[in-house]
Amino acid sequence: MLTFVAVVFVFVLLILFHELGHFMMARYVGIKVYEFSVGFGTKVFSFKRGDTLYSLRLIPLGGYVRMAGMDPEEDAGDYDAPYSFNKKSIWQRFWVIVAGPLMNLVLAALLLAIIYMVYGLTVPSSHIGGVVENSPAALAGLEPGDKILKVNSVPVDNWTELTEEINKSAGKEIILRFERNGVVYEKTVVPKLNEDGRYIIGIKPDPNKATTERLNPFAAVLKGIEVTFNVSVMIVVLLGKMIAGIEPPDLAGPVKIVSFIGGAAETGLFQLLQLTAFLSINVGLFNLFPIPPLDGGRLVFLLIEKLRGKPIDPAKENFIHMIGFGLLILLVIVVTFDDIRTLLE
Repeated sequence: MLTFVAVVFVFVLLILFHELGHFMMARYVGIKVYEFSVGFGTKVFSFKRGDTLYSLRLIPLGGYVRMAGMDPEEDAGDYDAPYSFNKKSIWQRFWVIVAGPLMNLVLAALLLAIIYMVYGLTVPSSHIGGVVENSPAALAGLEPGDKILKVNSVPVDNWTELTEEINKSAGKEIILRFERNGVVYEKTVVPKLNEDGRYIIGIKPDPNKATTERLNPFAAVLKGIEVTFNVSVMIVVLLGKMIAGIEPPDLAGPVKIVSFIGGAAETGLFQLLQLTAFLSINVGLFNLFPIPPLDGGRLVFLLIEKLRGKPIDPAKENFIHMIGFGLLILLVIVVTFDDIRTLLE
């Protein structure tokens, strides 16, 4: 029961924010919205305000914002009206489409900010928890349990400050002042460049020495934005490596996602909110893929329209979206079977 409640909570939240982005931007640029729906299938609850029907539907695996000017067969007289989607400028339509994925990133930043305000941010100390074999730190004689006090003449109070100062060396020799068993020593170390483009010396933080710091609202929001950006970049880089064949494909379908959510819910609200934030980042980035009928696919059609100077025939565009939707469903089925196979192993 806990897993079911957690899954519904997470899915509805991700869908709500995504569709809310499309909806708010559509209303902002003056597009008439027929329906704002969270979920597919049978209506569970609905009400109408103005021209818009707001509905909650049975299957929480998606949602939609149905706008005037999206389908000439359904819109009747509204298709060519000034408040229709297709009559707005390319830039207005661009922002209506992009607003959905952007709201997923906003949700991630907000959830992370809440975590940092309520639960706090884990800050590893400058204590060394491990030393990589044959690394610059190992060759210099550093050992687990040592506490780094200074890098050159700069005091460091936590792991973030320590690694930043080491990276600033740009590979030049640095002097580490550290404490071991109450005695202060100094060692000369030459950092090396790792595969991520940062200079390191081959040490790991001691998780037992970490502290938790609750951030004020402003600092928490800034940190939430920073982490959301960094995770987004990491995902994009990883996807690039997967496409290039450098990293093996690693996709999680509905079954695995439900399993992850259930596990996080059993662990606690902190883990559930954190997982929801990372899922929201993935949803936002995935929707920007240039694949019909995803938001990224619609952006491709806008680009083609800009280059051609006229839009593609709506019937042809809808047909391409339908084919893309079928291929996405096929991909989901394949990934789902792989999820089940993995879980049964």
